[in-house]
Amino acid sequence: MYDSIKKTAREFSDDVLRFRRTLHACPELSFEEHETSRRIAEKLTEAGIAFRPVAGTGLLARIEGTGDPKRCVVLRADMDALPIEEKTGLEFASRRPGVMHACGHDIHTACLLGALLVLNRHRASFEGTVFGLFQPGEELCPGGASLVLAEDPFRDYDVRAFVGEHVAAEMPVGRLGFRAGRYMASSDEIRIAVRGTGGHGALPHTLTDPVVASAAVLMALQQVVSRHADSRIPTVLSFGKVIADGATNVIPAEVRMEGTLRTMDEAWRARAKERIRTIAEATAAAYDTSAEVDIAPGGYPCVVNDPSLTACARKVAAGLWGSGNIEELALRMTAEDFGYYTERYPSLFFRLGVARPGGTAGGLHTALFDPDERALDYGVVTMASLAVALAGRGN
Repeated sequence: MYDSIKKTAREFSDDVLRFRRTLHACPELSFEEHETSRRIAEKLTEAGIAFRPVAGTGLLARIEGTGDPKRCVVLRADMDALPIEEKTGLEFASRRPGVMHACGHDIHTACLLGALLVLNRHRASFEGTVFGLFQPGEELCPGGASLVLAEDPFRDYDVRAFVGEHVAAEMPVGRLGFRAGRYMASSDEIRIAVRGTGGHGALPHTLTDPVVASAAVLMALQQVVSRHADSRIPTVLSFGKVIADGATNVIPAEVRMEGTLRTMDEAWRARAKERIRTIAEATAAAYDTSAEVDIAPGGYPCVVNDPSLTACARKVAAGLWGSGNIEELALRMTAEDFGYYTERYPSLFFRLGVARPGGTAGGLHTALFDPDERALDYGVVTMASLAVALAGRGN
């Protein structure tokens, strides 16, 4: 069966490559993927694959195989780009100033389209229904996954597996990575405003200084990880933006800080957010200032891979590409809204190598990200093969 999938995938290889390059040249930001969605819809229509809108700018394709149509496998790809000015110099580089597919979502989308085209030719080879979810807005909270699930499109189905892939810039093309259990961290956006009275820098005794107070808040918050987190639970609290909009002789009335909380345990995650709030407010008060803490709702939960699905997928991938091309993934403190799916359904999230042999693909989320496009063939075949294998599990 898998040899047949590989053969069919080769027939679509050039089309998938062209489609990826088209998407790369025309990137769209989160929840603005109108043209991307239109292009996908055109390809699905040409192939005779049914689909409908989901989560605003997303699409949900459906292919029915044999047997009970209510049992299903969902293949997911995210579609959105990042606010980055591309500097790769590629012929098909982004034509949109300040917007770039710097996280490989164009690769994900093209692989999913290719997998659906292959599966459409092999309807008699899998059981139940395969959904292809082209999801918007992975890069922006609250995340497109939460909007998909709010619509509950799979409420009448027995979801056997929810499958997603992500490019790995550090992994050579031809290799795939898997990890059972906890894999990626939760993510919360933290915003803190420290407010005082501000005034002349030469007269600090006449005001309450939010700059000094905010520095104390930042240092005090390091206790969240060093003194409150269980050392066995990976936790990161980082602040990447601090704005004190004063001058050499002007102390502003307000300082704004923005950061992120990442961890691998949902119970601790909830407690950590309370500790952040308590420490920030109490520390600011000690400096006769106030702190307003805003922790945005809709932060992403941890990505947790189902062990049984992971074992099955690892076996399928080894059969396709050889066991020497299968890697064990390490824990990652990066986050993915795919975690929403792993909370509700048995799920699998794996990595697709895109680095050139002996080199790299550039860093994810950088202006020079340039994946090896040969990865498209591996992604298409792997996604289609996993759909067939996982659809037949549990008979």
